[in-house]
Amino acid sequence: MSVAWIFLLLAGFFEICFTIALKFSQGFSKLIPSIITVIFIVLSFFSVSQAMKTIPVGTAYAVWAGIGAAGTVTCGIIFFGDSYHIVRLISIFLIIIGIIGLKLAHVD
Repeated sequence: MSVAWIFLLLAGFFEICFTIALKFSQGFSKLIPSIITVIFIVLSFFSVSQAMKTIPVGTAYAVWAGIGAAGTVTCGIIFFGDSYHIVRLISIFLIIIGIIGLKLAHVD
């Protein structure tokens, strides 16, 4: 796996982190979670920008957003009691399959 893909995975992870921190910030009304949110946003954007140096923009964005979406929904189910209806679980699975497909279709 190339450095660009590692940056892209990190960007997705940081997106999950900033989304969860954003929930705890309660609309940026709590200082510490708000600061943590901004830090993870910067880390996420920096990481995806590094990945886009070699990974095509469409692929990078789709993978970044997909990791963030699937990860955030999964965290919502695990940590916040969000619904885990079968349609949601299948949808998460399809996002992950799409991410894998984009990686397999990309030639470094």
